[in-house]
Amino acid sequence: MVRALGVPLMMLQIPDVLSQDQVAQCRAILDAAPWTDGNVTSGFQAAMAKNNEQLPQEGEAARTVGAIIRKALESNRLFVSAALPRTLLSPMFNRYGPGMGFGSHIDNAVRRDPVTGLSLRTDLSATLFLADPDDYDGGELVVDDLYGSHVVKLRAGDLILYPASSLHHVTPVTRGVRTASFFWIQSLVREDARRSLLLDMDIAIQQLSGAVGADHPSILSLTGVYHNLLRQWAEV
Repeated sequence: MVRALGVPLMMLQIPDVLSQDQVAQCRAILDAAPWTDGNVTSGFQAAMAKNNEQLPQEGEAARTVGAIIRKALESNRLFVSAALPRTLLSPMFNRYGPGMGFGSHIDNAVRRDPVTGLSLRTDLSATLFLADPDDYDGGELVVDDLYGSHVVKLRAGDLILYPASSLHHVTPVTRGVRTASFFWIQSLVREDARRSLLLDMDIAIQQLSGAVGADHPSILSLTGVYHNLLRQWAEV
């Protein structure tokens, strides 16, 4: 992703969160699982716009694939640096067949995880694609922010991360099936602009370390600044 330093992070594409072998493993489990009407977990606004299928969150398939995704996210450096996750809602799963879509909506500000029983503030939304773009027509995720409308349709295994306060929708599928995981994150740092600055600094520190060495005095100083800012802004 190319953007000016200091510009609030509106959307971030994170490639290869799952390997292709992991995608195949997850799809084999999901395709064999029982799916239900997606409105079982909808709020009032979403229920009026939502037309898809969803996997029961407490079911064995969702738990098994969710554990694979959680482990992958924990080891993904870009995701951790960008999201600074404090709490991650157990991954959920939906699919859209022909004629299915999801109208414009904003995600609920607070969600309760039926698996863990914990509630979280939804700072960030994430969609992890589990079907390749060639597998279906339509089904694009469209996110509206201050910079316009952004159309997202990624390959299987890639993830898009964006503020949960964004207005967004999924266009109707006209061919094939769109399968994805979605979940929300409560970040250690609530404000998007502050998370963006920390991400910029972290990336710059890593790049500079590769050029001058991790023990360079400037690297040590910048790392200290990063952690002091995080210490000032973090909610734990």
